Amino acid sequence: MAYHSTIMEYAEKLAGKCIENDTISDDLFAKYGVNRGLRDVNGKGVLTGLTNISKIVSFKDEDGKRVPCDGELWYRGYNVEELVKAYAGEGFGFEKTAYLLLFGDLPLEEEAKDFIRILAKSRSLPTNFTRDVIMKAPGKDIMNSMARSILTLSSYDPKALSGTLEDNLRQCMMLTAIFPMLAVYAYHAYNHYENLESMYIHRPNPRKSTAENFLMMLRPDKTYTKMEADVLDVALMLHMEHGGGNNSTFTTRVVTSSGSDTYATITAAMSSLKGPKHGGANIKVMEMMDDIRENVKDHRDEDEIRAYLTRILRGEAFDHKGLIYGMGHAVYSVSDPRERIFKGYVEKLAVEKNCEEDLALYSAIEKIAPEVIAGDRHIYKGVSPNVDFYSGFVYNMLGIPTELYTPLFAIARIAGWSAHRLEEIIGAGKILRPAYMSVMKERKMETE
Repeated sequence: MAYHSTIMEYAEKLAGKCIENDTISDDLFAKYGVNRGLRDVNGKGVLTGLTNISKIVSFKDEDGKRVPCDGELWYRGYNVEELVKAYAGEGFGFEKTAYLLLFGDLPLEEEAKDFIRILAKSRSLPTNFTRDVIMKAPGKDIMNSMARSILTLSSYDPKALSGTLEDNLRQCMMLTAIFPMLAVYAYHAYNHYENLESMYIHRPNPRKSTAENFLMMLRPDKTYTKMEADVLDVALMLHMEHGGGNNSTFTTRVVTSSGSDTYATITAAMSSLKGPKHGGANIKVMEMMDDIRENVKDHRDEDEIRAYLTRILRGEAFDHKGLIYGMGHAVYSVSDPRERIFKGYVEKLAVEKNCEEDLALYSAIEKIAPEVIAGDRHIYKGVSPNVDFYSGFVYNMLGIPTELYTPLFAIARIAGWSAHRLEEIIGAGKILRPAYMSVMKERKMETE
């Protein structure tokens, strides 16, 4: 849709008024003790709720002092590192961990089989949905395409507005099952109509896992290696939940608390996740790495790498934002446990794909970037790579187009969103309504 020149000119003309009247100075935030981004000066989040679903550990108390430690991520009382060790390589790690998040307990063998079977039976779309909805208005923004599909699916559900726990659970499981279809089909529609490539619409295989089906539906020849599927399965496990305080999960809790339905709630979460400050971080890492490859002549020269990273940090190179993407985290202090766990699988995949040279560059940056950041800026905690640093590299090795990076995040995170939605419904708490202090100056109407 082309912009209407008149309304665009009007917006450009009056945008300055918005800046003039909507800017609030940092001094006022400090004066009234309001934390920007719900984070205090030390990066600690403002407590807004309680959850029994997951936990992040980044500091430990030692002799009454808060001491930074290697990060930990826990799902329903289990360390995610132990879950990955237990389920990785079995083929259905994501599904078994989703069961844990939804129902609170690790599935027994028969429970896991039943849950996997139910998800497989749920991997179907209404008649002609792919043609009439997904292929109707394709675009590069797959997250928007998915959001449109999610809202449209409510029209096919006679109990879309049901407030019962059972219906909400059914809807959450159904969306978890079909998210890979919504993402991959939307990409193929875009790739066909916008990029003029061939169209592939492969039906999911009920005997395959979420990770296997994603790769199978994406690729023209439907083939993949066990290593590829295993690494993607681990990636889904590590991305499916993160403490409850992240932006999209908080959005899920806020919208759920208003009494809104599952389809609208998950669409709101999708809208949050697609933001580049949240789910799009791994794309920025990939763009930065491409820039480094172009501008650093010798990828083995640590001094040359250090010099260019310094230029990036000072806003002199890449996107001039002064950020080394994939480094540091809002919560973790010493290390991101997801990155620590994931790196071992990244290394194995890099060997299979003959990408050891690229891996060496990533490893060098992982070592040098924290030193550069620590030397150039005053920081309150350590800086280490986060999971986004390697996830884009893995998706690239898997041949996954960048348009699907954030949707793949959503395919994993739908499990966590669903668990938090159900916990919010069961808790039946008050509507989440934070307070804002008005700093508006009162004015009087001028009369003639």
